[in-house]
Amino acid sequence: MKIAVFSVTLIDYSIHEAMRIAKQIGFDGIEIAGREPHLSSTTSAPRIREIRSVADGLGLEIPAIGAYVGGFSTASDQECQQAYSDFERILEASGVLGSDMIRVSAGGPTAFLAQDYHYAKSAHWLKKCAEAANAQGKKIVLEIHNNSLVETVESGLRLVGMVGADNMGLIHDAGNMYITDTDYGRESVIQLGNKMFHVHVKDEKRIAEAGGPGTFSNLTKHGTEKFMQCLLGEGAADHQPLFDALKETGYSGWLSLECFAPLPAYERLEHDFNKVKQMLGRARVQSTFETAK
Repeated sequence: MKIAVFSVTLIDYSIHEAMRIAKQIGFDGIEIAGREPHLSSTTSAPRIREIRSVADGLGLEIPAIGAYVGGFSTASDQECQQAYSDFERILEASGVLGSDMIRVSAGGPTAFLAQDYHYAKSAHWLKKCAEAANAQGKKIVLEIHNNSLVETVESGLRLVGMVGADNMGLIHDAGNMYITDTDYGRESVIQLGNKMFHVHVKDEKRIAEAGGPGTFSNLTKHGTEKFMQCLLGEGAADHQPLFDALKETGYSGWLSLECFAPLPAYERLEHDFNKVKQMLGRARVQSTFETAK
């Protein structure tokens, strides 16, 4: 497994400075956020080539573009067409950057409130994205994310199944799945199987009141809940069972870190990078006896 940083955690820096920080900490790559000042559908071709040149010079791979395009399920037809056009430009950029995966948003509402027509409309446009990406040898990834159609393994697999494209899969995100209050350990990895294309890593915990730095509110199946963004290992989303399962299943893809704890960027990212390496070192494969218990 290789470790990348998701550049949205460094959005206050230029993409050049973000890559320099990633290299200094020791990351293998950088997942580029598809929003300015890092990258967008309006980024010029010369600037995209410059980003690739800087990454190559630092020895950083760019495994994915975390694009902020899509949202098809609740958008008008005109808005969907514009989102698809934006996606096409990001797809073109991915070829220059050497990125294998492009994240696209399925849209909302949160899965426990969604209707069949939300999934049907999203699937229609996502299929167009998948077909265009497949023609370029690229993959589309949907992030398992609270407040979206894809907030659990089950809802994610439902939508991916409706699209029916081999090059479309899911991003496992234990932090998001903790918020949703759905399984994010071994069973989630087994259930996703070969549809788990990518993994995001961050930690959070439930709190009584929000309002301070790093806190936020979110609608879940339990109502409006409050959360705190934490350093890995200091929140309530235990990632060790996930890492154990990744080792057990032979996952050889990327882990992309996106810590938003209210600390200086270098400090929080360096902590999570070192913590992930420590936890991967402790990862172990379950024995047949343990699995059967």
